[in-house]
Amino acid sequence: MPKTIHLKVNGQPHDVSVEPGTMLLYALRDDLGLHGPKFGCGLSECGACTIQLDGQATHSCVLLVEAAEGHEITTLEGLGTVEHPSPLQQAFIDEQAVQCGYCINGMIMTADALLKKNPHPTRDDIKQALDGNLCRCGTHMRIVRAIERAAKAGDAA
Repeated sequence: MPKTIHLKVNGQPHDVSVEPGTMLLYALRDDLGLHGPKFGCGLSECGACTIQLDGQATHSCVLLVEAAEGHEITTLEGLGTVEHPSPLQQAFIDEQAVQCGYCINGMIMTADALLKKNPHPTRDDIKQALDGNLCRCGTHMRIVRAIERAAKAGDAA
């Protein structure tokens, strides 16, 4: 029997009717039409589904919708738009850090959470933060440079 869950996503309240055991990823994509988070592995190993839960990078493919109730959820769509990308999204564009693009949601959401906690990360800090995100295209160094660029841009702001 479906249950109504109250979620706050990208600053907006939403009610979703889901079956018990539904993962947050499916509610975000199927019920709310948010396609930043992607289904990759379903096992919390690739990071394509990453969202922020109360500011922490979290894999939504293994998080029950019920567990997200009462928490602040941020998706890629909550960071910026095509017309007005966030500074981090702009850094990814400037560094041409996207090849196929499948991992980029997770990379950006994880990097955004890192930069909020640590606005001046070292390269090792960045690599450690991204450890739970896989990129099969091999743009890792461009991704790291994009995050370093965004951190430097934050210094100038």
